[in-house]
Amino acid sequence: MLLIWPILDLAAQGQPRHLLILDSQFGNPYDEIRAALLDRLAELGHRQGDNLRISLHTADNRVSAAERLLEQAARQGYDAIYVGGTVATLAARRSLWRKPVPVVFAAATDPVGIGVIDGFEQPPKANFSGVSYPVPPKARLRFVRQLLPQARTLGLIHADMPQSHSYNRWLKELLEQDPEFQDLRILFRSVPLTTGEHGDRQMAERALPLIQELDGQVDAFIKPNDQLGTRRAFAEVVQRHASKPLIGLVKHDVTQGWGATAVIYPSHKSIGRQAAQMLHQLFSGTPIQAIRPQWPQLYGYAVDLGKTRRFDIQVPLGLLQLAGENVIH
Repeated sequence: MLLIWPILDLAAQGQPRHLLILDSQFGNPYDEIRAALLDRLAELGHRQGDNLRISLHTADNRVSAAERLLEQAARQGYDAIYVGGTVATLAARRSLWRKPVPVVFAAATDPVGIGVIDGFEQPPKANFSGVSYPVPPKARLRFVRQLLPQARTLGLIHADMPQSHSYNRWLKELLEQDPEFQDLRILFRSVPLTTGEHGDRQMAERALPLIQELDGQVDAFIKPNDQLGTRRAFAEVVQRHASKPLIGLVKHDVTQGWGATAVIYPSHKSIGRQAAQMLHQLFSGTPIQAIRPQWPQLYGYAVDLGKTRRFDIQVPLGLLQLAGENVIH
């Protein structure tokens, strides 16, 4: 069942802006990103109940239901539509592509693979712009370098799905083109995508022979940018069966004890504030084609000192300071 919660439907003075928000589901990262977005909009002068009307919806992670809602929304005169997460962004691509209403996405894992943008170095090609979810590949590899300066070979086991393919392609291009990483290589392996309630667990189990194969060849494992990487099961399997550290993808990889030694992850607050700035530009008359898509600008860090001791890793003081309360003793 599609869940719909209108936050506000009151007549405001003058001509208020009308914004539709469609998140892929409730819970984080969507709640934290949305809260930061609304806070930043208020700072920029767009206040609910004053000059801004907002309708909040959730797709309950179902693309088809979200498509139907967005098709209706396109006929209702919204000034802008915000979509949070991959499911909502994919639904918007299918239902709102090249429609008159501008669309700002946030926390889409792979907006290039979905087809809403061509890349981050060029202006939007249609009526979509926004902020992606993952940490840029260069920032992630720099983090690995800071933590493991002697590492030369990394293992990356991923699910066979579009999010992985795009992110892995960016990693490969970085290794080929950037002199900073010319001495680094990544060994890629894949498992078939498995959906359903226990899909992440089944994929993690299928990854076990690949973990065992790579364990003697790599200095560390890094989590993939896909469903396998965002869930707990894969980190747990690596922790139990590998003799090398795992660099996580999401905060819980470390802070909830999933199994990673350290992680650099996107700041949900930064994503929300960046998306709010884009909406502010739209409300101020800037065309969507002039608003370039962005990576998250700020990151969070977490380090498990028990695991760094196990792997004899000397964590730079600067990383510990960045991690702050996310240092696990």
